[in-house]
Amino acid sequence: MADTFFVTAMRDAIAQAMREDPNVVLFGEDADKSVMGSTRGLVGEFGKERVLNMPLSEATMIGLAVGAAAAGLKPIIDLMVSSFFYITMDQIANQAAKLRYMSGGQVSLPIVVFAATGGAGSAAAQHSESPHPIFAQQAGLKVVLPSSPSDAGNLMLGAIRDPNPVIFLQEATLGGSKGPFVINENEMELGVGRVVRTGTDVTVLAVGRTVKLVEQAAVKLASENISVEIIDPRTIYPWDKQLVLQSVEKTGRFLAVDTARHTCGFAGEVVATVASESFVHLITAPKRITMPDTPMPFAPHLEKFVSVTEEKILRGIRALLSNE
Repeated sequence: MADTFFVTAMRDAIAQAMREDPNVVLFGEDADKSVMGSTRGLVGEFGKERVLNMPLSEATMIGLAVGAAAAGLKPIIDLMVSSFFYITMDQIANQAAKLRYMSGGQVSLPIVVFAATGGAGSAAAQHSESPHPIFAQQAGLKVVLPSSPSDAGNLMLGAIRDPNPVIFLQEATLGGSKGPFVINENEMELGVGRVVRTGTDVTVLAVGRTVKLVEQAAVKLASENISVEIIDPRTIYPWDKQLVLQSVEKTGRFLAVDTARHTCGFAGEVVATVASESFVHLITAPKRITMPDTPMPFAPHLEKFVSVTEEKILRGIRALLSNE
């Protein structure tokens, strides 16, 4: 099986969905040229009636998507950068997230909005946000954050087929990564995590780009006779709570690793759940590694200082075992 770029897997999934269903349409800024690569070539196959270039107005795009979905289409929106979500919050949080509930189920809104997220090497504060906890907190939205080309492609297809609005976030630093990808109907369900690596001493939940960092740390820790079990939730909301709790019951220790900020982040939600629902199985208090509560700096050395790194993960896991 040939390796596929992360963004190419996303594009191939979108193309497959557009072939399956003529109601699937794509809106985006430079959707025909595709700066990020995730929609490249689609206009050639599906034409300008289904692949629409949009003006630089993110709020307009999401508003258009809400109306189009309510009328029976299945819009996919390329928002390019996740920081731009803040411009769209009324359309997403007040309209897309709520209309199915407020209409008593009479209106379905099968919308997928995707964007690159997280720091990408001196992209600075206004282009380096990791806003997934904000969307997980909005009742009515699903939130996807894949860590591999396989998950990027299969979860994209799952998101497009879902009748609910989905926020699909692609880590900016993973866009050019490569790995195997084949369309697999069994890998498309939102809310189902996976065990990346089995272990017995500590459970580590990692999201997005941090999955690879934790894998690298686990290899080093194995030489110290520390066995790490790694869980990738794949989706932030809904997240696979039972998979995490079953692992913690086995290991007795838990660490959550997340690229979002510390306060009110996804890691804090998972740590709180483990502390309240797996208390009797815990050997020591669960911990989290996150970005501090600061805007992302432009300077490379400061960006690295605030970002989640392999070194921070190694220290965190060792601290869990030394706190016994």
